[in-house]
Amino acid sequence: MLRRNVIIGGLGATAGLAVAGCSTPTHASSRTQTDESPVAGTWQSPSAMPVSLTVTPKAGSTKASPAEPVTVAVTGGKLASVKVVSGKKTVSGAVQSDGVTWRSTGALAYGKTYKVTASVLDSLGAQVEKTSTFTTLKPAHTAGTTFQANAMSTLTAGGTYGMGQPVIVAFSRNVTDKAAAEKAITVETSPAVDGKFYWVTKSIVHWRPAKYWTKGTTIKVSVNAFGVNLGNGVYGSADAKTHFTIGRTLLAVSDNSTHHTKVYIDGKLVRTMACSNGKGGYTTGADGQQLHFWTHEGPHVVLSKERTHSMSSASYGLTDPTNPNYYAPEIVKLCTRISYSGEFLHAAPWNGSLGQANLSHGCINLSTADAQWVYDNFLVGDVVDVRHTPKPLPIGDGLGDWTVSYDKYGA
Repeated sequence: MLRRNVIIGGLGATAGLAVAGCSTPTHASSRTQTDESPVAGTWQSPSAMPVSLTVTPKAGSTKASPAEPVTVAVTGGKLASVKVVSGKKTVSGAVQSDGVTWRSTGALAYGKTYKVTASVLDSLGAQVEKTSTFTTLKPAHTAGTTFQANAMSTLTAGGTYGMGQPVIVAFSRNVTDKAAAEKAITVETSPAVDGKFYWVTKSIVHWRPAKYWTKGTTIKVSVNAFGVNLGNGVYGSADAKTHFTIGRTLLAVSDNSTHHTKVYIDGKLVRTMACSNGKGGYTTGADGQQLHFWTHEGPHVVLSKERTHSMSSASYGLTDPTNPNYYAPEIVKLCTRISYSGEFLHAAPWNGSLGQANLSHGCINLSTADAQWVYDNFLVGDVVDVRHTPKPLPIGDGLGDWTVSYDKYGA
């Protein structure tokens, strides 16, 4: 018997493979024949079902998204194997349980050409092999992603933070399509809460819930930016994720009028500390700017803790030694920072008016014992709410996310 010939169709955008069996020439029956009972027999080989193969991305694509999986689907046959290769790198994947589809599980890359080789068994078991190629898009620029606790430190994955800690995602390049970036960011919390985005800069976005986090909340953040156009030809360079937990809830209320700071943990008053806040008033800085000496009003979020910190009036622009508000650099101990502009809770053993008058240049002065307790017990993300001063904390001076109502947040 002659071998069956297999005729293969071309592979295209919906790559069709037509597979058909050809008939063999007729031949005589093998049984004995006589003149009295002549037998003339013919035999027709069975025909294979038409085979159609579809590959995505389609053959010849030059701007395929590397974030999308490669898929191969066949009708009229079964997939024996599929290989997707770029150079020496093979993209992992598997034939699905139905036997007629294949899906990649490995990652693609930007600006690479991939060759897809599919082996198909038609309905009669004949094996057919066809190839297809496509190229992924090549961005003008890519942007990486990092997670911040604040502008001064990165977020520690798995870390424990205070109830005022917002989610902060920082891209390495400016984002002009903010909607695309926000769509790529997923925030999952337990217990579940809704939240809003607020773009602090063109590359940094915050996310916070309507109210302070509750004790023990877990937050998982995923940024699926790979393959996403963030605007002006900038694409996400890779996906990223992190997670953190909210510890006990701590709120410190520093009252400018009573000169005391009260600390509440999980809603219970645990410590009352005599303090001396900003004395108020104005002066002119080295560049002609107006400077004030009030402690800003509103919810501050703890940014860092430093056992010692060098402070001077020059740090906020006052450099004239003849100015009565000028002071030379000095080392201050047990400093807990609550704003970028230089507000701290810190030890001030020189201040004899703790609990009686506001004499500082804007910090919250404490006794050494109280400053030590704050240093030992406060977490990054805890909230220090300063009340009864005339100068509200600007939203960008530290993590001022809680200084605006939720309905106006991000507006």
